[in-house]
Amino acid sequence: MSTPSGRRPGRPAGSRTGQSPARDRILEAARRLFAEGTYSSTTIRAVAAEAGVNVALVNHYFGGKRYLFAAALRLPLHVREQITSLVRSDPSDLGERITRMYLQLWKDPAFRTPATAMVRSIFTDQDAATALGRFLADEMIGPVVVAMRRDQPELRISLAVTQLVGLASGRYILGAAPLVAADTEHLVACVGPTIQHYLTGDLPRPAAL
Repeated sequence: MSTPSGRRPGRPAGSRTGQSPARDRILEAARRLFAEGTYSSTTIRAVAAEAGVNVALVNHYFGGKRYLFAAALRLPLHVREQITSLVRSDPSDLGERITRMYLQLWKDPAFRTPATAMVRSIFTDQDAATALGRFLADEMIGPVVVAMRRDQPELRISLAVTQLVGLASGRYILGAAPLVAADTEHLVACVGPTIQHYLTGDLPRPAAL
């Protein structure tokens, strides 16, 4: 069944392409509220009120808070293009390149502000930890691991994600002096080989059950 305009009833204009003004307002409101508070303190109801829409519309577009957060943190187009180029290039320095890309991303206030709020929440909110891990797995690490076609892909993704989340936590949340003082390339040289091993190296086989 369709309306005279050809759209299915109940589906806001532009929702297929992501160009709905209401959807854009929801994302802007979510970014502000996630940045000002924590993941747990930011509710769908508060985001809806900030955006001037009803709760049902937020859930219609995003399907829940963790998905709304992932959308609010969505990687900029140029970073997504870099990820795409990584999976087509020489894998010998993937670890360094992903680590460098990740650290440079944290320099962007549009990413760093809501991401900092999220990382603050992961120690007390399992849903926050899941949402952040899923974001990094889906947007950054997962596509690269899948392209490598190595064994134990889910373990590789989890190892790389936890390493990068730990690095961000130490540098931007805990403020560990050596991590704060180190420049990007020094950290890339230190952490990149570990990420490389997780992505492409030989991992021990799991014990037989």
